[in-house]
Amino acid sequence: MAVSISIALLLTVCFVGFYVPAPSLAASAGDFVGCLSTDVPSQLVLTPGSPSFKPLLVSSIRNARFLAPATAEPPLCIVTPTNTSHVQAAVRCGRAHGVRLRVRSGGHDTEGLSSRSQRPEVFAVVDLAKLNNVHVDPQEATAWVNAGATIGELYYAISKAAPGLGFPAGVCPTVGVGGHFSGGGQGLMMRKYGLSADNILDASIVNADGILLQDKKAMGDDLFWAIRGGGGVSFGIVLSFKVRLVPVPPMVAFFSVTKSMDQGAVEAVTKWQTVAPALPDDLTVRVNVQQREANFQSLYLGNCSAVVATLRDRLPELNLTRADCREMSWVQYVAYIYFGDAINSSPLEALLLNRTMTLGRFYKNKSDYVKEALTKDAWEKIFTWPTGAAAEGQLVLEPQGGRMGSIAEGDTPFPHRAGVLYNIQYLESWAGGNTTTPSWINTIYDFMEPLVSKNPRAAYANYRDLDIGVNQVVGGASTYESGKVWGERYFGGNFQRLAMIKRKVDAGDYFRNEQSVPPLLS
Repeated sequence: MAVSISIALLLTVCFVGFYVPAPSLAASAGDFVGCLSTDVPSQLVLTPGSPSFKPLLVSSIRNARFLAPATAEPPLCIVTPTNTSHVQAAVRCGRAHGVRLRVRSGGHDTEGLSSRSQRPEVFAVVDLAKLNNVHVDPQEATAWVNAGATIGELYYAISKAAPGLGFPAGVCPTVGVGGHFSGGGQGLMMRKYGLSADNILDASIVNADGILLQDKKAMGDDLFWAIRGGGGVSFGIVLSFKVRLVPVPPMVAFFSVTKSMDQGAVEAVTKWQTVAPALPDDLTVRVNVQQREANFQSLYLGNCSAVVATLRDRLPELNLTRADCREMSWVQYVAYIYFGDAINSSPLEALLLNRTMTLGRFYKNKSDYVKEALTKDAWEKIFTWPTGAAAEGQLVLEPQGGRMGSIAEGDTPFPHRAGVLYNIQYLESWAGGNTTTPSWINTIYDFMEPLVSKNPRAAYANYRDLDIGVNQVVGGASTYESGKVWGERYFGGNFQRLAMIKRKVDAGDYFRNEQSVPPLLS
């Protein structure tokens, strides 16, 4: 049985105390690289003159929309640290010579901000891919994972060291742990175990002074709270996380059922909205709406007989049968939901440890949270919303409820908890040659405004969207008022606390980008 899901979705559902004025580009390049040479081996610092520079720069660009901007205005250099001291040196040298840092672990930032800057600033990229170690402790049911590891590398390490354990995170194996955890980390076990960020037990970080804070005790309660869902690279460079592993059965159940409009797709999705968040916590059913069809996919921490019986009772519109369902180990499932039947011909090592992706179409993402079910009439309009001849539009609907509804809004910076039925990822893809986003995603997003969460209209930080606002820099720091425009949509009432923590740990706003948390200075 092949997974009925578009390749576009697979590639996406798949991320210091004073101000230093930036000197000239030429001066910054020589001084910064010279400073790095004291502590970082030269082979770990690639400059534009190196033949390996451009291949490395583009190797982690996941969206073709950012290829031209990143190469047209490239960073001064790319630092590829292999230990903590190299990261510390990058921060210290950046501070000393007016060079800001863009940090990437997997390169999946949906606005490409880990590889490029939209502003006329001098910056370097710190690529954490070589800091990708995972150490699993089966007895303690925990793992230390470096921020440069991918989700696939984490899943594989867990499966090898601790069969019977897993971890709640996303479906795209090339997504980097650093960005994914820092924005929350939604996934198909969140109804049972919460977000990735909800299962972080400890961490280490290099702060804005280049000092290593090696655990949560050293960083303090506020900073430790902020990095568990408060967005990437606003507070420092996280090097590693200690995470709680969760029990998974020897076999899990997966089904994939596609319904066209003629087969009742609209009716099924309309009902799914209230059924899916109320299902047993062990069962998640998400939906991909595309080309007038709805593809329903499950993860059930149990067997096929049970999930078929539950869905035939709770969502008979799917007409689910035993033939639609497959049983497999948890690690086989995390490969199968992304790669489909390729797992029958390729070893898991090749699938989950491969960091590369094919760079194809251009993409644009947006997101919403839904608290009141949409009507059947609304869904009929959504299913038939027109797209351009060269564009494809998708909605990915992931149910909440379960554990997500029982965690308090302020326990972590991620606020979208009680009362949320499901979240929506909007994704439009189109052929290259035109960097202007086609009209489908913007028009359907406008149509949805009265139907989704309000005051503010919420969004998911890991589906970064610069359309909802960017920081304005005044006097050498991002202003709180400009950040509040987008920040309250990602973080709700937690945004003010994040900005207060930012003031405490990085008042000079060294770690900043177009949507980094600004310091609340007054």
